[in-house]
Amino acid sequence: MPRTRAERSTPSTRLRRPWGFAALIAAVAIFAAACTGASAGGVEAAQARVTEAQQAVDQAQAALDKANTEFCAQSKGYITAIDRYGKIFGDTAATVGDVKTMGADLAQPREGTSSAAQAVLDAHDALNKANQELAEAQAALVAAQASASGKPAKTPASTPSLTPSSPEVPTATVDRVKKAEADLQAASEGITDQTPVTQAAETFTSAAFALEVSWLNLFADAGCLTDEQSKEATAAVRDYTTALQKDLKTAGFYKGDVDGVYGPDTVKAVEELQKDAGLPVTGLVDRATSAALDQAVADKTGSAAAQDAIEATAVQTTLKLAGYWTGPIDGQWTPELTAALKEFQKALGVKPTGVVDAATLGALEKKLAGQPSASPSPSPSS
Repeated sequence: MPRTRAERSTPSTRLRRPWGFAALIAAVAIFAAACTGASAGGVEAAQARVTEAQQAVDQAQAALDKANTEFCAQSKGYITAIDRYGKIFGDTAATVGDVKTMGADLAQPREGTSSAAQAVLDAHDALNKANQELAEAQAALVAAQASASGKPAKTPASTPSLTPSSPEVPTATVDRVKKAEADLQAASEGITDQTPVTQAAETFTSAAFALEVSWLNLFADAGCLTDEQSKEATAAVRDYTTALQKDLKTAGFYKGDVDGVYGPDTVKAVEELQKDAGLPVTGLVDRATSAALDQAVADKTGSAAAQDAIEATAVQTTLKLAGYWTGPIDGQWTPELTAALKEFQKALGVKPTGVVDAATLGALEKKLAGQPSASPSPSPSS
């Protein structure tokens, strides 16, 4: 007999319904746990990627440091070889044939330095790639952490822009090295067995010196010097340039301030000196230019010394006639002569400076003009 609606809804059937809801809640919990586990796994994987990328960056940086050290060692050896190369004509027994021999000796250190320089560039590229991978890994980690927390990331998980790692050497420094290399090569090729030794020496040593200077600049710009070495080198260059400017000024080639800066005015003065001496015009002071400068200074100072002797003789003569000088007339300006001149200036009524200045000359001219000329004594009247 069929049961009624009331009979079908017995307490026993009503008690079974809560078990269905419990199963649903449990299923949701299991699913949530599974999702949470998956998110946690994503964060762990992203973190592992960051750790691995950071290790790659550290390794790339260490490789770059090693490449830089090797480049500094190779370039130092090359600079030393260039220095020897540029001095071959300092040996009186050297011949133009030695240029070819020394040129071959330069090939190996040049190739070693070029290889080391390329290794530095490759190391910079590797470091850039490693840094890019690290940036992408860090962005992925931020996204994974945001997904695991169920909250949107505060900023878009995009890869930040990076400043590429590149050599610190200015392009102008590299260009000067390339030009100097080409100039030395051209100078070497232009020297034959028939080239006069004097001409070969002037042309070749100036080109070698220019190359050495350009490499020294690159050596410094590449960070191959310690801070202390850099400070010492800067001071040495300043002191050298100051002395050079003084000599150029004495010789009449330099009109600027003596400031220890090897700037355009100094370069121009050196070029004028080289033109005057018939040397290759480089603006750099090689040994031939240094010798020409020494000669120019000697000529000027010798002339100045002669002029000083003439002036001293004139002053000694004048003071002796005036009764203020009892020493010899020998053209030597001594402290005693200065003291005598001051006494004479006092007598003339001018400031006692010890120098034959305009005031002294003017007072002396007036004194001489006012002095009565000698005349015969009048005869007694008869």
